[in-house]
Amino acid sequence: MSKIEIKQLTFGYDSQENMLFDQAELNIDTTWKLGLIGRNGRGKTTLLNILQNKLPYQGQVIHQQEFVYFPQQVKETNQLTYDVLLELSNCELWEIERELMLMQTDPEILWRPYASLSGGEKTKVLLALLFTDDQHFPLIDEPTNHLDVLGRRQVAEYLHKKKQGFIVVSHDRQFIDEVVDHILVIEKSQLEIYQGNYSIYEEQKRRKDEFELAQNQKIKKEVTRLKKTAAEKAEWSRSREGDKTKKRVGFIDTEARRVDRGSIGADAARTMKRSKAIVNRMENQISEKEKLLKDLEYIDPLNMFPNQSHHKRLLTVENLQLGYEEMLFEPVSFSIEQQQCVAITGPNGSGKSSIIQYLLGDFSGQAKGEVLRPATVSISYVRQNYEDNMGTLTSFAQSHQLDLELFLNNLRKLGMERDVFHTRIENMSMGQRKKVELAKSFAQSADLYIWDEPLNYLDVFNQEQIEQLLLQVKPAMLIVDHDQRFLEKVATQRIDLQRIK
Repeated sequence: MSKIEIKQLTFGYDSQENMLFDQAELNIDTTWKLGLIGRNGRGKTTLLNILQNKLPYQGQVIHQQEFVYFPQQVKETNQLTYDVLLELSNCELWEIERELMLMQTDPEILWRPYASLSGGEKTKVLLALLFTDDQHFPLIDEPTNHLDVLGRRQVAEYLHKKKQGFIVVSHDRQFIDEVVDHILVIEKSQLEIYQGNYSIYEEQKRRKDEFELAQNQKIKKEVTRLKKTAAEKAEWSRSREGDKTKKRVGFIDTEARRVDRGSIGADAARTMKRSKAIVNRMENQISEKEKLLKDLEYIDPLNMFPNQSHHKRLLTVENLQLGYEEMLFEPVSFSIEQQQCVAITGPNGSGKSSIIQYLLGDFSGQAKGEVLRPATVSISYVRQNYEDNMGTLTSFAQSHQLDLELFLNNLRKLGMERDVFHTRIENMSMGQRKKVELAKSFAQSADLYIWDEPLNYLDVFNQEQIEQLLLQVKPAMLIVDHDQRFLEKVATQRIDLQRIK
């Protein structure tokens, strides 16, 4: 059993005001199957790079490990997949075939050009390669990207059965639940370890936050009381000083004239000194109390304002089939009414996004069946591919006729830092660009919302925000996503596409 020790880790990028890590401490047992989570931009991939000594940092990272990182960088994509893997690592064919079989994947894909593989197939062959190497500690960054429900289940079962430890970054809560036994959370600029899977962490975090919130409220009340008392003492001290001044200049009544003026002055000075000491002590107490306040992770609720359409039914689909040379799926029928969320599910390549394209008038293949919707129904669309979003946030909002304040406010609530507001969209990270695409839809008052894989690149905190928003607002919606926990919460109906055999 070996350890990875992190001592007083401090790191930040020059372009950011705040440190990602500030004197962070951590001890990791390398036998753990560790899930790494945290808000977008908090430093998950950065931490993996620090472990690999790819970034300069202050502090110490002590270990006896050699690391291997997923996803590996593939340069020559036109070669056979097996040749690509040989260039990445010194592995035996039988080892790769064994790992693919454990992932319930046909080893024949090794003899296809790498460029011809789907995103899910590429994920599987690179993971298979990763685990042929039992000499290095695996750092697995977002393995669920591009995987459909079946692919995620297969990879989850595969990782669950592995005996060696690893660190995995994923925003799929169900996937994390199934594969890890410890959770590492980047909370603000610190690192926290929780024993158990994501659900256990979530419950522990909820209880911890409730306790700390109650403590914060108690401390704030005590600080308010101390400040009020200190203000009263300070005012009393000032009034005594005034009394002393008046007496010095002779503003005293007849009876006071009989009292020794030196005695009065000395008494006032002593009283003032005592009151000032009391005020100083209270200020010190206030300062110490305020240091006890916990810097809690607040997740602000998002806002969206769907149209209040007079149409009860917004979309009707009857016996729809789509395809090119051959049809992709068996006929499907469904309808969407006010406050209904219909989810389309199915394996990669079954035609989920094709249905969205057809509804929007962008499908170039052949179609059978009928689609009915009122001519006046307005649609807000979150795209799976949004690389053409460009320019400043202000110009983007203007070009899409968005309420700029609502648009920027939702971006801020999604966790986008204010210094990023001045970055052009094309220069943002993929997670930040996804937030722009979503915030655009939040700011559009539409009758029907169509979202294609909205959770890609979003952290678990953003996912919870979106869940809460949809459950509260209940917009009419057609949605495609592979996150089963998300769909179980928000979908009122599920349409599972069946491929034509």
